[in-house]
Amino acid sequence: MAEPLILHIETATDICSVALSEGDQQLSLAESGAERSHAALLNAFIRKVFEESGREIEMINAVAISKGPGSYTGLRIGVSTAKGIAYALEKPMVASGTLDNMAHGALDQHSVRELLREHGEKLLLCPMLDARRMEVYSCFYTTGMDVVREVSADVVDRDTYRELLENQPVCFFGNGSLKCEEVLDHPNAHFIRGLNPSASQMIIPALNRFRQNLFEDVAYFEPYYLKDFIATIPKKKVL
Repeated sequence: MAEPLILHIETATDICSVALSEGDQQLSLAESGAERSHAALLNAFIRKVFEESGREIEMINAVAISKGPGSYTGLRIGVSTAKGIAYALEKPMVASGTLDNMAHGALDQHSVRELLREHGEKLLLCPMLDARRMEVYSCFYTTGMDVVREVSADVVDRDTYRELLENQPVCFFGNGSLKCEEVLDHPNAHFIRGLNPSASQMIIPALNRFRQNLFEDVAYFEPYYLKDFIATIPKKKVL
């Protein structure tokens, strides 16, 4: 049986990323970290990954979306695009958590493998996404991908994760971890830079969900915002 061809879309943060995979192998990747670029780049990146791989979009077996938490606008753009493709082609859609994808991707990084060799199975992985000010979206995983603490929105100070840090080393990464380095001053806190969301991290989680037939309802699926979106109305100018 041929391996499934899956289109992956990641727009939960400022990074706009698209990948095409066949089984567990990445065929093509296109991404950019330019802010507010999703609407302009997403469709172009989708065309690019198919052109580079020599595949046609009609050939896909599923479309995968990174469901959040993350940017309200970015998630809406990504999910709307994934839904449109799935509906038009009559293909299933799978969704995986953004932090879950990041944790899977971290295990492929040399710096994380070095920490794993040093600390063994005691090491915890904590992907973090910036949620403005000193708040982050975070989740804690074992290196076997078991969830130790569920996804939450945390206001970070020096004592936020102290109980976990007192008992085991923790590897923090993602754009939310950058503002926590100075605050989380603990010998068990390790920070890895440059590990941000990418569609390439979605390949294994999406493949697993595809093989288990864990498909989303295209009509009713909604991103995982974690926090309610609050629209602000500009104040009227006083003449």
